[in-house]
Amino acid sequence: MGFWSRLFRKKKYQESGADDWENIVYDRDDVDFGQEEERSRYIANCLEQMGEATKEIGLLTGEYSLITSYLTDMEEIEALPESEREGLDSIAGRLVALEEEGKRYRGRKNRMKDADYYRLREHEDEIMEGIAKLRECEEYGGKVKHDLRRLDRERHAYEYRREELNSLMDNLRGMTVIFVTAFVLCMLMLAVLQFAFRMDTRVGYLLAVAAVAVAVTVTWVKYTDDDKELHQVEIAVNKLILLQNKVKIRYVNNRNLTSYLCMKYGTESAAALDRLWKQYQKEKEDRREFAEAEGKAEYYRRQLLNKLSRYRIATPQRWLGQAAALLDKREMVEMRHELIQRRQALRKQIDYNNGVAETARKEIMDVADKHPAYASEIMEMVAQYEDSAY
Repeated sequence: MGFWSRLFRKKKYQESGADDWENIVYDRDDVDFGQEEERSRYIANCLEQMGEATKEIGLLTGEYSLITSYLTDMEEIEALPESEREGLDSIAGRLVALEEEGKRYRGRKNRMKDADYYRLREHEDEIMEGIAKLRECEEYGGKVKHDLRRLDRERHAYEYRREELNSLMDNLRGMTVIFVTAFVLCMLMLAVLQFAFRMDTRVGYLLAVAAVAVAVTVTWVKYTDDDKELHQVEIAVNKLILLQNKVKIRYVNNRNLTSYLCMKYGTESAAALDRLWKQYQKEKEDRREFAEAEGKAEYYRRQLLNKLSRYRIATPQRWLGQAAALLDKREMVEMRHELIQRRQALRKQIDYNNGVAETARKEIMDVADKHPAYASEIMEMVAQYEDSAY
């Protein structure tokens, strides 16, 4: 009959919405409890639901108990005698003031970078000498650059003059060739006039010789003067090149030293290093004050912990981070309100999982009641589950 009833029974499907997802539904219509495999699978599924709910209840109960202990601690603190509460508030007030000072330091926008701070601390004893040396290198480097520019201008002037003299000497050599050529032509013409036309050309010879002598002499004197000047210019250029090489060596060495000092102190210039040094001195003082404040804060944390440990406070360590709430009633009220809301949410989750576990247990017991032939087997599965769970 079970086979035929399952075969001809119409199944109703109903799509469940999000509001129905929390409800656990047990449907036995398609389960043939006469089949051991189906029966065991159904009971095992119910036991798994019970196990999942029980596990979740264990986790939630721990958090629930912790929040309850927080609320109990708050009640204990508020119930302290006035004299005890004054001592507690005094310690808490000092701790809060020191923590606020630490927050102001950590929240400061112009704090020095740790890398810069520790680098300068490493060279603290020599930093003033380093600033002076770097400034000296920068000033000397400026002078060397000025000398190099001046030597470059002088060398370029001499090189221009050398090219000019070479051009003048080339022109003088060309003029000498022209004078000699003109003299030879003139002598030929005079010879033709003398021998062909029987003319008296002695004056012509004298004038031609005199003219070429004067021209060549003037050209030679000018050429000789230019050659001497050219020699002097070349000597000056060579001296300038040697001097430039010396200055270049000084420039390169000074530049390398400047780069090394900048690399050593992690800066770009002497002025930047001087600003960083002043910032370091202020940062050092601030860090010293911060360290002292942290040391005092740690002392008052221990004092507060010892003070709270004298009372019936379950978790005194928690109040080390909530010292401000001990002084401000409004903050204490807000804390209590938040804890109550959290506990209510946990209570709701615990009740839900208790309901899931109880529903699964009732489902198993109902199956055992309706199928007594398999009741012993079902109860044995339940016993095995409980043994494995505990």
